[in-house]
Amino acid sequence: MSGLPSVGRSAEDVLRDLEQRKARDTDSTASRLWSLVYYHSPQVLEVAQRAYALYISENALNPLAFPSLRQMENEIVGIVKALLHAPPQAAGTMTTGGTESIFLALKAARDYAFFHKPHIAHPEVIAPLSAHPAFDKAAHYLGLKLIHTPLDPSGKADVRAMEAAISESTILLVGSAPAYPHGVIDPISEIADLAQKYGLLCHVDACVGGLILPFLEKSGIAFPPYDFRVEGVTSISADLHKYGYTPKGASVVLYRQRELRRHQFFIYGSWPGGIYASASFSGTRSAGAIAAAWAVLQFLGESGYIEAAKAAWQATQAIRTAIKEIPELYIVGEPNATILALAAHPPLDIYRIGDGLAQRGWFLDRQQHPASLHLTVTAGHNRVVKRFLEDLRAVVSEEKHRSTQRKWRRQAGKALLRTGLAILPERWVRNMARLITRTAQAQEPPRRTAALYGMMAALPTQGSLEKIVEDFLDKALEN
Repeated sequence: MSGLPSVGRSAEDVLRDLEQRKARDTDSTASRLWSLVYYHSPQVLEVAQRAYALYISENALNPLAFPSLRQMENEIVGIVKALLHAPPQAAGTMTTGGTESIFLALKAARDYAFFHKPHIAHPEVIAPLSAHPAFDKAAHYLGLKLIHTPLDPSGKADVRAMEAAISESTILLVGSAPAYPHGVIDPISEIADLAQKYGLLCHVDACVGGLILPFLEKSGIAFPPYDFRVEGVTSISADLHKYGYTPKGASVVLYRQRELRRHQFFIYGSWPGGIYASASFSGTRSAGAIAAAWAVLQFLGESGYIEAAKAAWQATQAIRTAIKEIPELYIVGEPNATILALAAHPPLDIYRIGDGLAQRGWFLDRQQHPASLHLTVTAGHNRVVKRFLEDLRAVVSEEKHRSTQRKWRRQAGKALLRTGLAILPERWVRNMARLITRTAQAQEPPRRTAALYGMMAALPTQGSLEKIVEDFLDKALEN
């Protein structure tokens, strides 16, 4: 069905339609997703839903109209400040997610440099290769130059490379706690020391770790320093809708000094509609997301979050132990907490292993450089990890058998494949993009993706891959 109906449908009909559509999606409460959704329990979900419903019509744009929202937002920011050991003079705001938090941190750094380092015409930000693409996105919108630096063999930021990249135009250094792809915490203390040495700001992306690392620490698990206890850290982003188990649309960005936060604000005083002031990027904001985040924080409390952190940790350790017993697989880098990336030793193809798991109902993101499967392990996974590992072992065994059968075919066609890709006309590449689009528009999500990822990896240049993805997005968003 498309287009606006000429006559409104009954509520029962509309809701039935929604239920049928949702039935085709991956179940977000079955803990079979290893990304995208951070599921805790039916009890937490119910509290969040009821709190969200209470504030479904309110607008957090103007705190004067809805003082309860201002109170809840201030209390949420205060909770995160305490968890991340912010000093008394620290300040922050809620945002709609990690991307907005990172965007605002970069905007604040840029505008701070305008006032304090006016000689810089083209500001630069230095971030490790593992930093979230939100930094690239924000730099693109804000007119900043983002310089990526390599990682060391363990997957951490190479601090020497970061220092070598510093120039007279550098305004900000970035570290992650942990980085999303492989779950590795960057050497924040060393990065912050570097920032102080050169008079730079230092942002820590704790979007994924900000609401679990503190509770793992309270459980007796030690981590490298990552928050405001590190003197040179000037800002931190932390998402509530990840390991805070709140509904989507809730994050926090914090600054060591209130002055720095002022640079993220936007104020326009000449509009006939009145003075327009916005503390964050968004104008109108969902009051439901704020109320639900506050409700979940209050419902779980410190003891509930510690228990959830322990459950996620236990599931993670079970996976790590199992991988050591599967010689065909290995964990990428040296992850610190509850995020892992699984890779395969040749001749096994980790993407095909991902396909086999998908056929058994498990959803894992595919990653590259190196090829791997991503697992963000949550409290909900602790109750299904045994079954997951059983399926993983079975899929690896099946793939070993298939790999042997494919070996001779691969050897026979290798030279032909290389030659064919080199002479493909541009219109054939476009046809590949159309094929991807048709798959995306199908009612059921594709279950086998190894061939798709393999095709992309075999394209002659990274630019070809990015052009296909650009074409795909442009087609998929037609309306």
